[in-house]
Amino acid sequence: MTSRTDEALGYEQARDELIEVVRRLEAGGTTLEESLALWERGEELAKVCRRWLDGARARLDAALAGAGEGAEEESGGSGSE
Repeated sequence: MTSRTDEALGYEQARDELIEVVRRLEAGGTTLEESLALWERGEELAKVCRRWLDGARARLDAALAGAGEGAEEESGGSGSE
């Protein structure tokens, strides 16, 4: 479950923390419990990043669709001559 703190994280903050989690896991030297906690934190951070990226994609798609509609209106709407 995502905490309210995670929801307030910006993309860059979540990404940077995720990078640090991965570094710590790759370095080893942690107990099984610590590794599991790091893995779970990494999963939550990845979800935060995915939400940000999905939102950015939706905004970009909407902007591109709006730009396409504006171009059609300027050219007469049909697009074929």
